[in-house]
Amino acid sequence: MKYNQLGRTGVQVSALALGTATFGVAPLEKDGLKLIDRALELGINHIDVANSYGNQPRFDRPGAPAAADRASSEEIVGKALKGRRNEVIISSKVMEPVGPGVNDRGLSRRHIFQQIERSLKRFDTDHIDLYYAHHADVTTPVDETIAAFDDLVRQGKIRYYALSTYPAWRVVEALWKADKMGARPPAAHQIPYNLALRTPEADVIPAVLSAGLSLTVFSPLAGGLFAGAATDGRAFAGGQRWGGAGFNERQIDLAKKVEALAAETGISSVHLALAWLIAQPVVASAVIGPEDIAQLEANIGAGDLELTPEVLATLNEISKV
Repeated sequence: MKYNQLGRTGVQVSALALGTATFGVAPLEKDGLKLIDRALELGINHIDVANSYGNQPRFDRPGAPAAADRASSEEIVGKALKGRRNEVIISSKVMEPVGPGVNDRGLSRRHIFQQIERSLKRFDTDHIDLYYAHHADVTTPVDETIAAFDDLVRQGKIRYYALSTYPAWRVVEALWKADKMGARPPAAHQIPYNLALRTPEADVIPAVLSAGLSLTVFSPLAGGLFAGAATDGRAFAGGQRWGGAGFNERQIDLAKKVEALAAETGISSVHLALAWLIAQPVVASAVIGPEDIAQLEANIGAGDLELTPEVLATLNEISKV
């Protein structure tokens, strides 16, 4: 497993991080505990969570417990890490709705301070390593959010903070505000990025690179597009995992081209897609979302795979927007 520096922090994170959005559903809680065990055995030291993952109705699937009867992803991760908390870089997030009230969401100081206490209790830990603003909150001034995160760092409840799904101009705004306030800047930015979604290269990635931040990338396989899900009839693929749509014709065509390259090189399409992403200098971790140990083990080989310049060039060419 490769390890990369997270921004300017000096912290080393595994090139593949374990995503937990659907924990409690796929995998079920007991299987999720085993999956985390296996991920740590295989060298993953970065687990990506959020306070809104796992036990919300949007993740419901047939055969899984109802949302109200499920443990949250934070609780499952907390159980799995008992006795070995210091082995792992835990990231979590705040912003998405977590209750019916008008203030049960957002990036206000009130909500952030309330939610950090609840997340720490669910993880059964005294700190979170990397705490994300899950999405931009247009109703809260960014300086209030940055001040709240900076105070949490001073209190020792988080080690670093980060941004997630911010457009380029909001990333720049947050960096400028932090500098003006004399506050710590964010350490990383999390976005969807993969062979089928390269639009961040136009603006977000240049902004992140210029500021010395790292990317942590979710949906590195485009929701299973590069894992054979485009043609194998899987019930939940692409955006369907989050209640959205499946794959479009362009995505399926690209998947077929990657599968053809896999046949030519002897490298699986999964490994091609992940290794291409890990090879991007701005990427610290690609957040994979395996639903069982077999999927995890199918992904893990990309964690230290070096693609040849020729293969990288071919992937760049066939995935041009």
